Amino acid sequence: MKDTQIHSTAIVESGAKLGTNVLVGPYSIIEQGAEVGDNTNIQSHAILKSHAIIGRGVEVGHFSVIGGDPQHMGFDRSLCSKAIIGRGTRIGEGVTVHRSIEQEGTTRVGEDCFLMGYSHVAHDCMLENRVVLANGVLLGGHVLVGVDSFIGGGAAVHQFVRVGQGSMIGGLAEISLDIPPQVLVSGRNIISGLNLVGLKRRNVSKEEISELKNCFRNIFENPNLKKTATRILEDPECPQSKISREFLNFFVSGKRGFAKFQKKS
Repeated sequence: MKDTQIHSTAIVESGAKLGTNVLVGPYSIIEQGAEVGDNTNIQSHAILKSHAIIGRGVEVGHFSVIGGDPQHMGFDRSLCSKAIIGRGTRIGEGVTVHRSIEQEGTTRVGEDCFLMGYSHVAHDCMLENRVVLANGVLLGGHVLVGVDSFIGGGAAVHQFVRVGQGSMIGGLAEISLDIPPQVLVSGRNIISGLNLVGLKRRNVSKEEISELKNCFRNIFENPNLKKTATRILEDPECPQSKISREFLNFFVSGKRGFAKFQKKS
């Protein structure tokens, strides 16, 4: 706990593990069993429950609660499960991240994510690296959010939905179907096209973007998305770029249906 600063009004229970150079703000609570990595800032009134594991260089905002019990009927509070926050992630004020409902299960937020104010991550969600949740985003249980995805303010995502990497979901969207990688989504499960701005910002080459555009057109010109993706992947002339193959494989592995492409009128 070298160079760690704990405000006199904060409560750090015996058995909590704090790294070096940790700041613990006024009236915050760190329960027995919680683990906090080096160079982490726990702001005033934040609560780290006993099932929270906080990585190096994380910022936990005012009034946030990490590792709380899931909102699940009949949950057994005696179960051992975790909520893990990856290195370098920023958590805004009032954010809630619940622990898993499964024995030894994990709710996980990846590295370098940004969970803005009052967003909610339910039990057993998996957020990969560099995910951004804007203010008031609600994720149901078991949601998977791929790397470099952005979900706009007030959007709600149904439990067990997959949000593919590099996708961008607009504010106040209602998401109950799987969202393919690298697409733009708004409203109720409506895809408007590829996230071209995001692709360029991530320095995806023009050749790869062109190939991805062809995959997108081929997929959504056919009613059976899964069958079409399988056919393209089995074709000897199947696209070889990683980004296109990940796009196609997302449909092959789908189980709950996909958001619909709606051409602009």
